[in-house]
Amino acid sequence: MQLGFITVEEGLRNDWQVLFEELVSARRACVLRPTQVDNLPHNDLWVAAERLPPLRAIHEQALLTPQIEPPASYASETWSMEDALVDILRGRLEGLGPVTVAELDSSFSVSRGRIDAALARLEGEGFAMQGSFTPEREETEWCSRRLLARIHSYTLNRLRKEIEPVSAADFIRFLFVWQKVAPEHQVQGPESVAAILDQLEGFDAPAGSWESEILPARVADYDPAWLDALCLSGRLTWLRLSPPRLSPDKVSSSSPVRSTPVVLLNRKNVRTWSKAFPAPAESNGTQLTTNTAAVHDYLKEHGASFFVDIVAGTNLLPSMVEEALGELVFRGMVSADSFTGLRALLTPLSKTTHREVEKRRRKRKAFYSMDDAGRWVRLRREEQEQSTLQNAANGDNRNNQPIDRDVIEAVARKLLQRYGVVFRKLLDRESISVPWRDLLRVYRRLEARGEIRGGRFVGGFSGEQFATAEAVQLLRSIRRAPTESSLVSLNAGDPLNLIGVITPGSRLSPAASNRLLYRDGVPIAVLEAKEIRFLTEMSPADQWQARNALLRRHVPPKVRAYLNQSGSTVSPPQSLSSP
Repeated sequence: MQLGFITVEEGLRNDWQVLFEELVSARRACVLRPTQVDNLPHNDLWVAAERLPPLRAIHEQALLTPQIEPPASYASETWSMEDALVDILRGRLEGLGPVTVAELDSSFSVSRGRIDAALARLEGEGFAMQGSFTPEREETEWCSRRLLARIHSYTLNRLRKEIEPVSAADFIRFLFVWQKVAPEHQVQGPESVAAILDQLEGFDAPAGSWESEILPARVADYDPAWLDALCLSGRLTWLRLSPPRLSPDKVSSSSPVRSTPVVLLNRKNVRTWSKAFPAPAESNGTQLTTNTAAVHDYLKEHGASFFVDIVAGTNLLPSMVEEALGELVFRGMVSADSFTGLRALLTPLSKTTHREVEKRRRKRKAFYSMDDAGRWVRLRREEQEQSTLQNAANGDNRNNQPIDRDVIEAVARKLLQRYGVVFRKLLDRESISVPWRDLLRVYRRLEARGEIRGGRFVGGFSGEQFATAEAVQLLRSIRRAPTESSLVSLNAGDPLNLIGVITPGSRLSPAASNRLLYRDGVPIAVLEAKEIRFLTEMSPADQWQARNALLRRHVPPKVRAYLNQSGSTVSPPQSLSSP
């Protein structure tokens, strides 16, 4: 009744012959033999008595064995050949799954043109879909939309069950490889810097950590000139997107530039990421100092300007302009053509004596001045700030307004690129304001397309998880690989500072001076406020080894020169503590 008919081959293949003979003896079914027309192949069909009217409309001269009549309630039905073909074809598609026109043609024993016309009607009704549904099959297939959705759902469930979740420690080990932090997986060369920054695009990290810690941890023999080349070519830019915490009653901010969180972005994606971060708070409109306001007004009036032009145009001392630019960077209001401008603020010459400058010149050590920064430009976020203030005055909160769909999808794809595996808890490490519920819709859509995988990849976390196919393969290999007691020391501003996020324990502030130490993906020690804390019980010898690994970090010579660091270790703390 559902399929419309069953071919003899289908019946024998499923061992239904005995059941069919019972129906024949009860005169509830018969064999229908289509009359051969135009040399078309024909098959004997098993037909229920109730289905005889539409099949007789399709095959008017068909022979029935035995000769039976449909029940009275069905005998009065009148069918045109087109309607009958559509009705029977609808039932066949609901039971057969993906099938080609050639297969339908051979079972119906009618011309292909009639089959194509009936399929077109079903497609127009939204009942049937055509496409490539079976792997390694080149012919176009047709399937009921509802049945295709069920098949797709079963496929996703089967794929999800194939994956065995890994532990949090194994996930951290996976991230060391995925983000090129593991020593044997570090990359080299200027193009590698572009690839690493593309993966970390949109991540908020202290300005002083990018070149002293984050990039050298991933790029062997890192050279600051590589980052400058990317910025000067127009591919990358740096700026602050997260709103600073300011008090309305304060006129200025003394926060150091080194701890100011900045992001490195592809220049064409600045507008997208600006929408993904929280809107500037109302307190961001606090009054600027006189010098800072003068520099800001000059940039607003004259546009992008060199440092010497700003000094001449504002009639301020270079050190005053330098300090004003530092405050504007802290507030997220200015940026520069190259990263040199940020380096110059990290090690300002206004705080360096003439003797130190001459000493560095004699030793041919690199130092960066504001004159080499290129042009300084005012970031056009004031319109957003004004809109935020106006909405707040009207009782409307911008953060509750929906974010563009394109922005959400761009952020969702970037998080997948950054972590390989994405779930709700990882958002605690990000500064973006995109809700997980919005990202979830994107990930479900990508999974339905077959672009990513869904399932339980990391154990111990609730909610849905999604991963790329490459990440799933790497996770499996990491799970099978034995641990080697390897120690990895990272800055707290690094994206892999996941203490209290992925691993148990309290979170470590992402300050540029804090550090953490992993052993086989498990955090075992942290350096916070110049004090070392051991997170696991260790022998004195192991504590000594962990302490040395925690404090030891390799700083490339060219970076060490402008950061005024003479060695490869941080200053030893004054005290040690253990749990």
